[in-house]
Amino acid sequence: MYAPRPPPVSPPPRIDTERYQDREDNPVRRTADAPVSTFSIDVDTGSYSNVRRMLRQGRRPPADAVRTEEFLNYFRYGHRAPNSTEVPFAVTTELAPSPWHAGRHLLMVGLRGYEVPPDALPPANLVFLIDTSGSMNSPDKLPLLQQAFAQLVARLRPQDTVSLVAYAGSAGLVLPPTRGDRKGEILSALNGLQAAGSTHGEAGLQLAYATARQAFVAGGINRVILATDGDFNVGIVDRGALETYVADQRAGGIALSTLGFGSGNYHDAMAERLADAGNGHHAYIDTLQEAHKVLVDELSSTLLTIANDVKVQVEFDPARVAEYRLIGYENRVLEEADFANDRVDAGDIGAGHEVTALYEIVLAGSDGHWLAPRRYDPADTAGAVHRNGEIAQVALRYKRPGERRSRLLTTQILAQDARTRPSDALRFAAGVAAYADALRGGRHLGDWDWDDIRTAIASGRGDDPWGLRGELLGLVDLARSGIAPVATAQSPERGRP
Repeated sequence: MYAPRPPPVSPPPRIDTERYQDREDNPVRRTADAPVSTFSIDVDTGSYSNVRRMLRQGRRPPADAVRTEEFLNYFRYGHRAPNSTEVPFAVTTELAPSPWHAGRHLLMVGLRGYEVPPDALPPANLVFLIDTSGSMNSPDKLPLLQQAFAQLVARLRPQDTVSLVAYAGSAGLVLPPTRGDRKGEILSALNGLQAAGSTHGEAGLQLAYATARQAFVAGGINRVILATDGDFNVGIVDRGALETYVADQRAGGIALSTLGFGSGNYHDAMAERLADAGNGHHAYIDTLQEAHKVLVDELSSTLLTIANDVKVQVEFDPARVAEYRLIGYENRVLEEADFANDRVDAGDIGAGHEVTALYEIVLAGSDGHWLAPRRYDPADTAGAVHRNGEIAQVALRYKRPGERRSRLLTTQILAQDARTRPSDALRFAAGVAAYADALRGGRHLGDWDWDDIRTAIASGRGDDPWGLRGELLGLVDLARSGIAPVATAQSPERGRP
């Protein structure tokens, strides 16, 4: 006699504990009340690839997972490069009619850092800080991480050093500082990692920074690269305390970049904020192709910082610009007084990085207003005559690496420079911004729908050697099939999350 076979036990339902920072879109500003807009630059791209992962999984991304500036900065727009390294980046502006609302304009502000070939990078002291906790035991986490870092190892030079610190229930030095040409030893240590235990992030960070200090290269690149699903649950778990700790280490010349992996418990807010505090770059790796983009194609910009604490301040002339809104950069907005305060931290630009920001503006006298007119308007209509047709000034402050005082760079935007039609670059950027807005509910798109978004991206696609812009068209189709129609001016609530 045999006992009856017990019924199969279904696995427990998967609990999604992914975390995203709450955020609200930037408000419309009346220029007469607030003529100055100030923000820190952002070169992160993690939001774009993370949302791409969700769409491919058939999931609707949470609205707070969508950061428009990271969608914009995922792509390159061919902004003008600087003429020399004396000024580490050049500024490009373009003004053209807004495609989704008659009577408004889009202002694009672009920065581009000078290029440094990978073989011309200074010696690099890199510490791979790798999460080997039990939560990393998934094909899209530790195995993908190992393959991703192997691509970077292939680019190491004899003058570089790499160390490997793993952390789970306890932290450990898996590989002491090792010359970059000893690739076999590095890959063997990397491939021998296994996932198990809880996540002692504090101990891992402390050991990684101690290892980086041991191999510190004066005048070189000194960087910890943290690879994790973002789950810190042992040691310092308060995000503010972790940010303070990382910022203290940054002051000693060691930067921190973060790479996010996996799904289910990805702590996006933690990974992004730690990279900000560490003067680093945050990316999300969902495929080997993305790993190649971040760690090979963009190696110079990922590793070498050419300008610190880069801030942008746009001052609009109230006589010529009635209203404006900054598209994205919500968690990078600064107070006006922060612009000239060199103690206020801001974003950094790496070699070859491009940064793109968009404003939607209403020119004085047009019919595209968001806000009802006021009876008493303090706009200086007479003063505009004496400013040679300027509608705005773009000012930037930045520090050269190692310097404590910022430098100032300004450029003026003239009304007569406005285009009647946007360039391909601005048309594509507008399509990217609209795609991000549609994923968040489409509150700012007028009567545009998914067809209009796709048409704008396709018409501005231009040169696409890596297929990234073509891939975006496919993501638009995925989003359109899984999300209700975007809101329109006639039905403002339709499509909201």
